[in-house]
Amino acid sequence: MESLARGGTRWKRFAVVMVPSVAATAAIGVALSQGALAASFSVSGQQFKVSTDRLDGTGFVQYGAVDAQKDGKQVPVAVSAFSDAKIKNLCQSVVVPVPVFGDVSMKLMAGGGSTPVQAKNLYIDLDQLNADATFQNINIGVAAGSTSKGPGMKKGDKADPGSFAQEADTATLTGVKQTAWATTAGTFKLSGLQMKVTKGKSECY
Repeated sequence: MESLARGGTRWKRFAVVMVPSVAATAAIGVALSQGALAASFSVSGQQFKVSTDRLDGTGFVQYGAVDAQKDGKQVPVAVSAFSDAKIKNLCQSVVVPVPVFGDVSMKLMAGGGSTPVQAKNLYIDLDQLNADATFQNINIGVAAGSTSKGPGMKKGDKADPGSFAQEADTATLTGVKQTAWATTAGTFKLSGLQMKVTKGKSECY
């Protein structure tokens, strides 16, 4: 079975029907490392933007959850995960307001050459996505705790195992633009990595 999807969704409610995500991001301070990351942590009060030309992934799963910020505020998100993913032309940016000095932008770019970014057991907590997507053998409406095609629910997530989820054998996403709160990965290999810090606003889109 093949499914095509196009469009953008702003996640205002936990129970909103989910759309597929790229799961192609890593937090600026984490993206340079490899190995298992903490399964549960407080997210910052800032989102970051991500764009990528193309993601080819295997073992896709998505479910709803709630992230907790350091101040205790609860943020509803769609958690998307891939067992394996290859990402072409990845860009990630975040703008940090600095008192007196003004805005400071951090931008990370990788996978723009012949070797794509590669990730294993990649989880992304997002609340908005625009992309074109193609899925192979997709199941929509499976219980989050019963998925079998992807890496499963992330340990420590605030999510109901009996809640709505979807899964697919493979997923291809192109023209991706998204905003996210957090990402964790088992391994994240960034080819041709470039990171720039500049004054003012300089975002991926």
